[in-house]
Amino acid sequence: MALFAPSESPAVVVKEVDLTGIVPNVQSSTGAYVGRFRWGPSGEARLISNEAGLVETYTAPDNAHSIDYHGASAFLQYSNSLQVVRMHNGANNAHSGDSASLAIAIGNETDFDAQLAALDSDNVGYIGKYPGELGNSLKLETFAADASGSVSTFSSWPFATFFDRAPGTSATAAADTATHDEVHVAVVDEDGKFSGTKGTVLEVFPHVSVAENAKNTDGSTNYLKDVINRQSGYVWVADITQLGLGNASGTATSPAKNYATGRGASRVQTSLTDGDDGAALTTGNYQSGFDLFEDPDIIEVDFLIAPGLGTSSDQVTVVNDLVATAQSKRKDCVVVTSPNRAAVVNNAAGAVAAVAAGVANFTKSSYLVVDNNYLKIYDKHNDKFIFIPAASSTAGIMAATDRNAAPFFSPAGTRRGQYLGVTALAYNPNKSDRDAHYKIGVNPVANLPGQGILLFGDKTHQSRPSAFDRINVRRLFLVIERAISTAAKATIFEFNDEFTRSEFVAIVEPVLRNIKGRRGITDFKVVCDDTNNGPEIIDTNQFVANIFIKPARSVNFITLNFVGVRSGVEFSEVVGTV
Repeated sequence: MALFAPSESPAVVVKEVDLTGIVPNVQSSTGAYVGRFRWGPSGEARLISNEAGLVETYTAPDNAHSIDYHGASAFLQYSNSLQVVRMHNGANNAHSGDSASLAIAIGNETDFDAQLAALDSDNVGYIGKYPGELGNSLKLETFAADASGSVSTFSSWPFATFFDRAPGTSATAAADTATHDEVHVAVVDEDGKFSGTKGTVLEVFPHVSVAENAKNTDGSTNYLKDVINRQSGYVWVADITQLGLGNASGTATSPAKNYATGRGASRVQTSLTDGDDGAALTTGNYQSGFDLFEDPDIIEVDFLIAPGLGTSSDQVTVVNDLVATAQSKRKDCVVVTSPNRAAVVNNAAGAVAAVAAGVANFTKSSYLVVDNNYLKIYDKHNDKFIFIPAASSTAGIMAATDRNAAPFFSPAGTRRGQYLGVTALAYNPNKSDRDAHYKIGVNPVANLPGQGILLFGDKTHQSRPSAFDRINVRRLFLVIERAISTAAKATIFEFNDEFTRSEFVAIVEPVLRNIKGRRGITDFKVVCDDTNNGPEIIDTNQFVANIFIKPARSVNFITLNFVGVRSGVEFSEVVGTV
C-alpha cells in the first residue's frame, strides 16, 4: 500500500485504511457447482443466492433434472452464495422458421451473437432463449395494423388487454413519412410448462417497431429485433422477415413506406418446436463447466462441489481434475465430493467396501474433502423422494461454519455438523464402518440416535499425517493466504526498503492477532526484514515475507476415566495416579 494518495498539487491527503476487509470473518462462503438443468444460461457462471433465484434462473426440475437441481438447492440451505454453471450434452433450442428440423444450440448471449449471421441465412425467426425441451412450450403472439390501417379486430385479440391501445404508426416512422410500423408482441406459455397454467402471458413488448431506425423518446432503440433480444427472458429474434409481419425491417424510404404491405393478417401466432434436453452429462461436460473456475482473479470461490457420477472411474476423473484445479491453479479453495452413486445407493450391505475401493484412486490431497454418503430428500417439484450426493450439503456445512464461527473451526459434530432437510441416508455406517472410512480419509455421514444426521469427521484426504490432514487447518491457511496475499499486492511497485517491510508487517500482524484471539491459531511470527530481503533479493525485484503459524487442532478423540475410590481417601491423594 502506498503511503500517499496521488495529488496534482501539494496537499495533505487523509486516507482511511480498512483492515476489516482482510480479516477472515467470512459472512458468505461461495460454492461452485456444475449441473444439468431444464432451462437457463448454459456455459457461463451465474451467482445464485437462494432457491427462489435457482428456480427463476434455471426453472423447477422435472424428473430428468431433479438430482442436479437439488444438489444446488442443498448448498443454498446453508449459504447464500453459489456460482452455478448449467451444462448440456446435445440439447437444442426450440425455434420457428423455414428450417423446422434445424439443430440450434445457443447457450448464452455470446453464443447467439456468434451464430446470428448463420441463423439469418437459415431463415430462422424466433428461437428459445436457452436449450431445452421446455422451449417448445413457448408461443409468440403478434398483432399489427393491416395494410389499410384498420385495427377493428384488435379488441377481439385474446391478449389485447395487456396493451393500452392498438398498434399504429410510431413517431419515428411518421417523421420519415412511413406508416403502420408498430407491432404488439406477447410471449405466451402455450403448454403451461413454465408457469403451470396453459396460456399464461410471460412477457409483453408493446408498440415495438419493424423499422430498424425506430427510436423511443429517450433515444433508445425501439426496433422489434433489438428490443426483444435485449430484454426478453424467453426468446431471441434472428431473421425478422420470418416473423409473419409482411413488409418488415428496413428503414423508411421516400416515397412513404407502408410497413403493413404484404401482411396476410393482423394477428400472427408462432409456436416454437424442436427443442430437446439432450443426454446426461459426460465427464467432459462437467470438466468444461468447472474450467470456468480455474482463475481466482476472475471468480472467487471457496468450494468446488463435485457431482455424483454413476461409476467409480467417472467420479475419479472429475474429482482428480478438480483437485488439480484447487491445489495447482487456484490454491484458495477445497474440493468436496461424495463417492460414486453406485457405491452407496441401493448398496447398503456393500457400501463400506465400495466406498473404500472408489476413493482409493482419488488424489491424496489436503485440498480434497471426501464424505461417504448420499442423502434421501423430498423432491417437492416432482412429489417423490430422491437420493443426492451429500457433498453439496457437506460444503454447505463448511460455509455455515464460516458464517457462524470461522473457517478455522471444525465443521463436524453436534454443534456445526448437522445436515438439513434430510429424511434418511443411503446407508447408516456403524462404529466399525466409520473407523474403516476415517482411516482412509473419508468423513462419515451418520445418523446418530438422539443427535440427528451429522458430519462425523473433519479430515482432508491427505494421506501423510500432519496439521493439514484436518479441514479446519487447511481452510485456516487458505483464508489467511488469501487475505495476506491481497494485502501483499499493495507492496507491488513499492521500494523494497525498511519502510515498506514495516508497513507490510503492520498490516499482517493485526490479522493474525485477530485470528489468535478467536482461537484459530496458538502463535505466529512474521519475518520481513533484511534477513530475508538481502541485496540479492532486492536486486531481482523480489519481496519476501516468512509467516510462521501454529494452527489450533480440533479434538477427535476423547478419553473419559471414571475412577472409584474408597471412603476416607482424599481425592488429592489419587489425582495423577490414573
